[in-house]
Amino acid sequence: MSQRLFVDGRPAGVRLRLADRWHQRARGLLGVNRLDDPAGLWITPCNSVHMLGMGIALDVAFVDASGRILKLVPHLRPWRFAACWRAHATVELRAGLAGELALRPGRLLALG
Repeated sequence: MSQRLFVDGRPAGVRLRLADRWHQRARGLLGVNRLDDPAGLWITPCNSVHMLGMGIALDVAFVDASGRILKLVPHLRPWRFAACWRAHATVELRAGLAGELALRPGRLLALG
């Protein structure tokens, strides 16, 4: 089931799936070749991602427990890795969407 993404309290016009169970987090977006609707995945708890076996690049936002962006990794390519040890969750987005939404560290993300 997908949910709406909010940026700084305002609807961002995109939907994300929530992965908050072990099997959902383990699978992530493996096998996905295109992200339209939903446009990404919110993984919690999670402070690192790998792109092993992925066929597409992603924008990855690392957020704290309140949803504040701590680190943003745009266009993370397949077979790469990224981490933010202070993060509580990661938000994986269609590559380029972080730029379209003007995401940057300090902005607040939420699902609703």
